[in-house]
Amino acid sequence: MSNLPPWAQDLGTRMRERALLKIVGTTAWVWVFFIGYFHLLRHPAHPVTVMPLTWLDAWVPFSPVALVPYLSLWLYVGIAPGLIRGFMPLLVYGLWAAALCAAGLLIFYLWPTQIPPLPLNRADAPGFALLEGIDAAGNACPSMHVAISVFTAVWIEHLLQRAGAPALLRVLNLLWVVAIAWSTLATRQHVALDVLGGVLLGGAFAAAALRWRWREAGEVSSGPLPGEALPAQRLS
Repeated sequence: MSNLPPWAQDLGTRMRERALLKIVGTTAWVWVFFIGYFHLLRHPAHPVTVMPLTWLDAWVPFSPVALVPYLSLWLYVGIAPGLIRGFMPLLVYGLWAAALCAAGLLIFYLWPTQIPPLPLNRADAPGFALLEGIDAAGNACPSMHVAISVFTAVWIEHLLQRAGAPALLRVLNLLWVVAIAWSTLATRQHVALDVLGGVLLGGAFAAAALRWRWREAGEVSSGPLPGEALPAQRLS
């Protein structure tokens, strides 16, 4: 018998279940999103709006080390689907994540935005020359970096609660998503209004996805959320 606590055993079981499908599915989801993202970045459908700066943009200084949490999003997004148990709950999660990305791309199509010209040369900092060559100043608001990380964070919190994980892991999850949001400002990839838009978009889709999720096998609700009345094993 394992000496690991029950919550650790549960998390391990969740991560191992359909691991290949989760890895391939998450990779494919990111790849398809980037096709649409970079197309709209290079071919905006309407005149581009330059996002205004706020006091928060001046308050958060440029930091080259912020590139680390900024890039960590692409590891972070795999945690939530990695912890989901059951094929249908995983599929419905993927559909909600795809809907979030589609909503962001629709906004970029209808209302192209970009950050204002930078008053500094980031290319001198390690990694930033490559970043600038790939991800230009467009597709600014809402920050999909923030939207996807907030969506992921809310789901990780839900799944850690399901597993009975200790508070430390939940705090680390919170710190990670905050670090990603901070990094979008500190790398000068986004301005504060972009971040706010990302929080609102990601939070709205996370709330909807949790309310109308496909329940895992054996999941018993302590009481339905508003609008939740369907039984287990169905969308609820």
